[in-house]
Amino acid sequence: MSGKYLLPLLGLSFSAFSQTATDIERVSVTATRGAYPVSTVPAAISIISQEDIQAQLAHTQDISQLLGNLLPGFSPSRQKLTAAGETLRGREPLYMIDGVPQSNPLRNGSRDGKTIDPAMIERIEVIRGANAIQGMGASGGIINIITKSAADKSHQLSAGFSTPTGSDSQSYKASYLFNHANENTELVTGLSLTSTGMYRDGNGNLIGVDGTQGDTQDAKSQDLFLKLKQQLSAEQSLQLMVNHFDIQGNGDYLSVPGDPATGLPSTAMKGNAEGEAPQNKVTTASVDYQHQALWGGQLTWQVFVQDFAALYGGGRFAAFQDPAYGDNLYDQSQNKSKKLGSRLTWFKQNLAGTDLDLVTGFDWLSDETFQELALTGRKWVPQAEFNNLAPFIQLRYDGIQDWVFSLGGRYEYGKLKVDDFTTLASYNSTFVQGGEPSFNELLHNLGVVYQLSPEWRLFASYSEGFSMPDVGRVLRGINQPGLSVSSFLSLQPVVSDNREIGLEYNNRWLSLQSSYFQSDSDLGSRLQPDADGIFSVQRERTEISGFELQAQAYISSNSLIGASYARTQGQYDGDGDGKVESDLGGVNVAPERLNLYWQHNWGNGLSTRIQANQLFDMDFNASSDFDGYLTMDASIRYEHSQFGVFTLGLDNLGDKQYITYHSQTNPATASHFAGMGRTLSLSWQQAF
Repeated sequence: MSGKYLLPLLGLSFSAFSQTATDIERVSVTATRGAYPVSTVPAAISIISQEDIQAQLAHTQDISQLLGNLLPGFSPSRQKLTAAGETLRGREPLYMIDGVPQSNPLRNGSRDGKTIDPAMIERIEVIRGANAIQGMGASGGIINIITKSAADKSHQLSAGFSTPTGSDSQSYKASYLFNHANENTELVTGLSLTSTGMYRDGNGNLIGVDGTQGDTQDAKSQDLFLKLKQQLSAEQSLQLMVNHFDIQGNGDYLSVPGDPATGLPSTAMKGNAEGEAPQNKVTTASVDYQHQALWGGQLTWQVFVQDFAALYGGGRFAAFQDPAYGDNLYDQSQNKSKKLGSRLTWFKQNLAGTDLDLVTGFDWLSDETFQELALTGRKWVPQAEFNNLAPFIQLRYDGIQDWVFSLGGRYEYGKLKVDDFTTLASYNSTFVQGGEPSFNELLHNLGVVYQLSPEWRLFASYSEGFSMPDVGRVLRGINQPGLSVSSFLSLQPVVSDNREIGLEYNNRWLSLQSSYFQSDSDLGSRLQPDADGIFSVQRERTEISGFELQAQAYISSNSLIGASYARTQGQYDGDGDGKVESDLGGVNVAPERLNLYWQHNWGNGLSTRIQANQLFDMDFNASSDFDGYLTMDASIRYEHSQFGVFTLGLDNLGDKQYITYHSQTNPATASHFAGMGRTLSLSWQQAF
């Protein structure tokens, strides 16, 4: 097949353009479960390289903002600890670390994008659009974070600080990684520490602290990382990865409400917050065994475990009140989840001497989750156990010149176990009979890729994604007697049908990628905020469609320009007649956006980057409208052979004053947050 291994250059940086075509051809994406060249996969795929990550870290340590700057169709970052409302193609993506799912299927606390420090990330693989390649949760796509591998240099040091311009509030960060490699062993271990000060908006005022969902400002974090790979033989290897991430607020500031009606943003003032500061404490570990020549194919077996605890800010919310504890009760919630899983994959090329490739395997996941009110010890969401079994098979045929066909299926069996429980007093202390409902879904996918010429590629695909609704939100809100878990309709799974067509062009100086998609769910899952700002789950038919375009051009040997554009629209069936008529709001879909950038290498180790992010106005017929805004960033990078790499970044170069997308489209006095104003960051890196 002509051009069979050509990798789309979208998302690659200067160093990638200096590579030969042969180097680029052989890059494959591990998130696909098979060693397929990117150009043969019927999907929109982005590879965010280490150089791309470093370019964005000149401005921000927020992974969500990094993704939004590089991916069309990803929602603007809320610039908070929570990722609620940060969607990909209008649906929630499945976050993974080295293939280990970070999402919590039973009680989505929207913290799955805040489980690792960027210092430990080597690259990010993104498959856009609903799919079941990695199991449930990928309704919007897959964001697979690949951790650092052993490097050539034994020691990697970094340090930096950032501050809003004209402010005395600084943030500090430092990290260290140790690398060791010999013929049979590879080791990388590291530590990162951060201390984050307060943010200021374009007017120089303190940005409000999110005392409920949690905040990344006025906080500290640490990340401990270990990856050890042992080559057992020429064909076999064993790898251990452990990552422990802990971020916790300091609780030194109080939120001052704003006024969405007048545009007054929420601010903050010095003071000790009541209760404990919000926290994310996550340990992810995996063991990967590989055999490169088992029965003529490649076997991969991963066993993983994750311990996840997310503490949220408190309040005197109506849902927390109970006469048994007195009046005006203050409390705060905490999600706890433990996951254990296994992922077995066997990949065989040229099956039985034919042009047919086979990927097959079996996945297993066990999840135990509950949500408690931490100060009084009450169970807000009862402990639930979920077991998921999923055999799958994927076939790929490339026996016809310039064509690649793929067909696959994944059978999902899920069983939920919940004991009898009684809801909180605010839900009428309703007794709910437990049960063990189970779900069965056969998910299909098919696709075709046609290489029109060495430069042009056309693909079309149909894929189904599977996810659980937020079971915890559903269970905790039951206030009608006589219900049982086994018969409660809202526990039915969410199946998303994704249809997509894409056209790509690649040569040595220009890359274009465009795609149009439609994503439908007969029984979707939409978040709806109540008066307290606490979201409930609405189960309705949803339809989402969108267009994405990316372009990147190497205009000279030292200069690169690029652009990405996305427009996503979504509607839901609000009146139950089986037809969609109401617009999905900002907590579900991203705004229309255009990202532009220019990179230039000036020689002698000096390079610059300027990027602009334009979010366009949007009108919603069932929620608040959005007034768009434009922000620009700039960075300077200087690399010295002896003294290391120095980077100076200016985020929001024009000091634009704006209210964030999420705050505009989900107005609330306590969370009407302005975006960050001009922020200066200076960092240093050295490897030896």
